[in-house]
Amino acid sequence: MSYFSRLALAPAVVVALSLTAFTASAQESVTWRVQSHWPQSSSSFADSLEYLRDTLDERTEGRLKLELHAAGGLFGADEIFNAVRRGVIQMGTISPAYAMGEMETAGIAFGLPAAFENEWEAQYFFKTLGFEDMVREDAAEHGLYYSTDKIFTNEMVLTAKPETADDFRALTIRSSGTLQNYLTDAGAAVSSIPGSELYQALSSGVVDGAHWGAVQGALSMSLYEVARYHVRPPLSIGGIDAFIINQEAIDALPEDVQQILYNTLEEQFWRRTNEYIVGEQRALARAQAEHDVEVIELPQDVRDQMLQAAQASWQREREKGEKAAAAMDLLDDYLAELGRAPASAEEAEAAE
Repeated sequence: MSYFSRLALAPAVVVALSLTAFTASAQESVTWRVQSHWPQSSSSFADSLEYLRDTLDERTEGRLKLELHAAGGLFGADEIFNAVRRGVIQMGTISPAYAMGEMETAGIAFGLPAAFENEWEAQYFFKTLGFEDMVREDAAEHGLYYSTDKIFTNEMVLTAKPETADDFRALTIRSSGTLQNYLTDAGAAVSSIPGSELYQALSSGVVDGAHWGAVQGALSMSLYEVARYHVRPPLSIGGIDAFIINQEAIDALPEDVQQILYNTLEEQFWRRTNEYIVGEQRALARAQAEHDVEVIELPQDVRDQMLQAAQASWQREREKGEKAAAAMDLLDDYLAELGRAPASAEEAEAAE
């Protein structure tokens, strides 16, 4: 072959090599480190996080892998937000309670007391009315993509059954998020304890009660062994668990892998929310059979005080800034459509 013939072939060879390199790059495996706020014993570590890891591995044909770390493995629960924001790790699971200092809408995402009566009401608020989009815009200012894992209830377990308001005021309850001030306003003492230390705190009497999700959370953490009273109705209903991902890490993925990630997270919300609702009934039946769990209501005077405390809680969230106020306006309008009048500013001030 002549020199000129070889020269003519050179561009085609370069193009072929470039395409080969591009294909190899597109098939390259990427591993993200993921710090969770869930202990490995928590039902959500397996049912949410391990499931997501396995599903992404399968759907991307191994191009996106998640290296999971249970609570405290790399960072504490209150450090995950900053670790992901800074890109030290690519992904984390959090409760929005841990992001309330950074995101105006986090407290509303966690769930406001006395707002929703059923999970479907919260689902509609998050997905159809666009509240989750507001939260995502809030998180995007920190370079993060935010995705709610599931909607579920916050329900307390107690070591003793309060018969009077004085009994309730004598309790110390492990709490987080918007519910900390709410329970304090309602008369209880509040303590913030990591999930990994919760069983020991209850069994030793450091706290008299706690909320860790609802029945499934309490059962998976063995809390009913030391706290057999389960309180209903719920303290709140919201997006109590969420995934946060460094946006630059997402942008570095091939476009098809990005789309698989977004689609899988969206699917995860609906799968886990519906799964959790069914799981609550199954878990309660098991808890009652194995631990003689008793479902109770708090005394009426305590519930009256909690309603006033809820009004004050709503007003605190509204005053956090323009994003929070816009989200609260959306919530007010929605609840009005459902026939439940929102708390007025005057009522909230009176409650405080």
